[in-house]
Amino acid sequence: MAEIIQRDGTWEFDGDALRLTPGRDKSVGLLRRTLGELVVPLGALAGISFEQGRRAGRLRLRLRDGADPLQLATGGRLAEPHDPYQLAVESDRYGVAEYFVDEVRNALLLEQVPGDPVDAYLLPGPAVPLSFSAGDATASFDGERVRLEWNWKTEEAKSASGTRTIDVTEITAVEWHPAAGLENGFLRFTVRSSPTKAPPKYDPNSVDLWGFKKDPLMALIAAAVQARLAHPATTAGDARPRLAPAAAEPDDGHDALLRRLRELGDLHRSGVLTDEEFALAKQAVLKRL
Repeated sequence: MAEIIQRDGTWEFDGDALRLTPGRDKSVGLLRRTLGELVVPLGALAGISFEQGRRAGRLRLRLRDGADPLQLATGGRLAEPHDPYQLAVESDRYGVAEYFVDEVRNALLLEQVPGDPVDAYLLPGPAVPLSFSAGDATASFDGERVRLEWNWKTEEAKSASGTRTIDVTEITAVEWHPAAGLENGFLRFTVRSSPTKAPPKYDPNSVDLWGFKKDPLMALIAAAVQARLAHPATTAGDARPRLAPAAAEPDDGHDALLRRLRELGDLHRSGVLTDEEFALAKQAVLKRL
């Protein structure tokens, strides 16, 4: 097992999954603190990297496209303090970070995890119910319905019809954008029965966001809804939601490890693995025998 503990958080890797726990430091973003501990199965990873800096470095996870509802809903637009797949590393822990990266990379190599997109969610999305206030509304989601309650700052053209309730079966897409410069952000739901191209400020299916502290929390609403929509890879004829399947029982038996050694030898002889990659992968298997 590999582990790195920092003020920014703790990452643990047990060979099958990474457990990401946010720290309590004031630099940890509100979204990460609210989301809490996150478990990422090895099969959801496309890679891991570590970048050194003068005073601090940064571990970054790269997930396979389509694996995570949060990344789908936000389009990778979460800033560093809120991104759960980044960890700030103090300079005296660079060696630990590099060891952590090696362990995860060896496991990806051993398990032959592909880096291509997936056709089903491999993470479940935030737990519900959720309710947050930001911008011109309070948005709530109980797993079946989205409820938008307008506040005194909402444009009258949008709030005139009162509180908006949207059944998740009527939602065809959801997206979250942060405010940037003079441009407001938004949480927008595309609704089958009432599509609109109006700006979020006037769209009754959108929350207008102005760049305040709680704006990132609306990304959790977006992710929870995204997890219950049809996966983008599903065909138009099969619009049923596809959530993460139950994890299979790992095959850690002696015979399975011997098979992996033989497979690694074949990959090395065929030139797929370099001498260094083969030695690292072989050592990782031998540790488990």
